[in-house]
Amino acid sequence: MENTLMTMGWGTALGIAGAILFLLAMSAFFSGSETALTAASRAKLRSQADKGQAGAARALMVTEDNERLIGSVLLGNNIVNILAASLATALFTAIFGEGGVAVATLVMTALVLIFAEVLPKTYAISNPEMAASRVAPVIAVVIRVFSPVVGAVRALVRAILRVFGVDIDPDADIMSAHEEIVGAITLGHTEGGVEKEDRDRLLGALDLGERFVEEIMLHRSGIEMVDVDSPPAEILDQCLNSRHTRLPVYREEPENIIGVVHAKDLLRAIDRLVRGDGGGIEALKDFRLQDVMMEPYFVPETTTLDDQMREFLKRHTHFALVVDEYGALQGLITLEDILEEIVGEITDEYDQPEEPLLTPDADGTYLIDGAMTIRDLNRATDWSLPDEEANTVAGLVIHEAQTIPTQGQVFSFHGFRFEVAGREANRITQLRIRPLG
Repeated sequence: MENTLMTMGWGTALGIAGAILFLLAMSAFFSGSETALTAASRAKLRSQADKGQAGAARALMVTEDNERLIGSVLLGNNIVNILAASLATALFTAIFGEGGVAVATLVMTALVLIFAEVLPKTYAISNPEMAASRVAPVIAVVIRVFSPVVGAVRALVRAILRVFGVDIDPDADIMSAHEEIVGAITLGHTEGGVEKEDRDRLLGALDLGERFVEEIMLHRSGIEMVDVDSPPAEILDQCLNSRHTRLPVYREEPENIIGVVHAKDLLRAIDRLVRGDGGGIEALKDFRLQDVMMEPYFVPETTTLDDQMREFLKRHTHFALVVDEYGALQGLITLEDILEEIVGEITDEYDQPEEPLLTPDADGTYLIDGAMTIRDLNRATDWSLPDEEANTVAGLVIHEAQTIPTQGQVFSFHGFRFEVAGREANRITQLRIRPLG
């Protein structure tokens, strides 16, 4: 053993030991860089870059192509690890002879595990944004140097995967930003960091682009309308007794909407008639609703809530009538309806007080209105009933049953028990629901 070591020379042995330590440091750098750059939040890096931090801006550039980043870091890490293991084998073989291979394996495994893997990755994961900003300039050089090799490896990997029927789209994102945000909010609520109300508001705002006005509109059967041919006194009484500021105006039949009257416009017109020159209470007989009503604003039922809110803001209006593809009236929607999807129910001094909708019985059964939307039920109870095929709970039951159930019928699906508690004509008015199990 001594002869072998003397043959190598103490200077050479110390040089090899120094090289091993340097390679371990490089391995730690690559391992920590990989963890920091993959775990760092791009949103936080963007915020830091906007404040002028050059390291954060470079980290954003480096992480734009994760496949190239990981390929370069893994290539560098494997080179230094394999080279360190080879040098350690040579050194320990010179010291211990044939048994040096086993000794080198044990020693290098412990050193790489502790100092080149666990330690740097633990540090990087504790503050990934700061670590990513620090290592990004060096990693950018590494990526540039290894780019030809990494490009060849990527092409080879795709070719091999294609043989097995796996086609990799280099331009496809693994997860969209929208899904990442939704997942983060949901996870935060599950772990207790985000309150239920905050979760509902945030998810409500994110869902506006995926939901349509037909899902939240007031159905035409519940719209309060004014007949343009009614006597002026009757029109005035109806508008004064209504809790709504705007009312649709129709002629002959409710489907024929010809305008919308605003309470302020109505008040101004009556004020001019009553208090103007030669006016008086008798002047009300000359009142014409056509002179004060606004032109109606119609929107398709397939308009997304996000687009409709933008249109409301652009047009400086809060009220729209919803029609189907044939132009038939389906309902109405207001800006308040859309805002309620984000912040919850908005009430004022003229809204009729509602009794609590969801009060569970002793066995956990809820008695709900069949017209209640699935989304509102999910938000109130923290359930996850699907709303892809129907907007209301009654609609979900009809869809699953493939028929209009009779009162008293019971169904079980999606992990819940549904009992039809009330039915009028072809409409399910009340349902009893409770989770199974």
